[in-house]
Amino acid sequence: MQKTIETIRGNGDGVAYEFPVFRIAGSAADAPSAYIQAALHSDELPGVVAIDALMPKLRKAEAEGRVRGNLTIVPRANPVGRAQQFFGATQGRFHLGTRTNFNRDFPLIDRPDASLLPGDDAPLNADEQLKARLLKLSLGHEIVLDLHCDDEGLPYLYIQSDLWPAMADCAASMGVDAVVLWSDASGASFDEAALCPYLKLPAAEAKLERRVVTTVEYRGILDVEAGHAEADAEGLYRLLVARGVIEDKSVETPKEFKGEVAPIDHIEMMPAPAAGAILYDVKPGDRVKAGQRLATIVAAPGEQGGRVEVLAPQDGFILTRRATRSIRAGDDLVKLVGVARSADARSGALEQ
Repeated sequence: MQKTIETIRGNGDGVAYEFPVFRIAGSAADAPSAYIQAALHSDELPGVVAIDALMPKLRKAEAEGRVRGNLTIVPRANPVGRAQQFFGATQGRFHLGTRTNFNRDFPLIDRPDASLLPGDDAPLNADEQLKARLLKLSLGHEIVLDLHCDDEGLPYLYIQSDLWPAMADCAASMGVDAVVLWSDASGASFDEAALCPYLKLPAAEAKLERRVVTTVEYRGILDVEAGHAEADAEGLYRLLVARGVIEDKSVETPKEFKGEVAPIDHIEMMPAPAAGAILYDVKPGDRVKAGQRLATIVAAPGEQGGRVEVLAPQDGFILTRRATRSIRAGDDLVKLVGVARSADARSGALEQ
């Protein structure tokens, strides 16, 4: 296993950011290669501890000569976000200088050619440099996994619809509860940018049936626990075995995904009708019926009529809810995966 350090130039004199990259060379030229990164939103740590639990398995496979495909691992992909501290809290979702989400506005290129990406000397902000560098690191890999988490939620995947159901074995191997399929994204997220170079290639060259590109949402932001980390690492390892990156005959790799699969336009985000404190009636995984109360917002404490009920617009199940219990009017309360298209469907990114 080789460790190198990537450096991102800061916007000010004397400022630079570093992050480590681990690589393992595979033994088979025809085996698929894999790229795994975590904490692009730098305060989201479930993927970081999952990679930490995965690394001993990879080192063992390497020592025993069972790594067939090249592996590139970036345990903490966003040193710029990690450096943004306010009153002891990491501000890891948005770059404070550009006010842009770290998982939006990646360069979209029409073929897997690193020369199409900005060079290291390009006059870019630090977050833009970082995005170009991460995309460059991912190019050429058939498997690209971007590990995130939600507020509070089930483990689930975002998958481009062209890759489904060919990726069903991956979802099954990882042990997630749900898959959300998207088609026409608009936010230029990392997974969209990682897949984009292959979509316009001839089918024989694109090899979409071999390609695995997904954003992985590992439960909630507080689910940073040893048990979850080990289970998630086992899921990642099973995926690598299932797709032939690693050889391990002791690992069972399921083919059939038995979780929920829904198009992204079936998701109801449920904007809050008022500001206040949230009293949830439901939790992630719950099945609900149309008209069922999902939450009550205490908008005017102690006053008659000071509570506002929020009802389910259709049947479905709760995928996520907010980790905080304070909400502003218009903020999203839950992700409810409905049985039908949402009346307020968001075809691209669900959140900013």
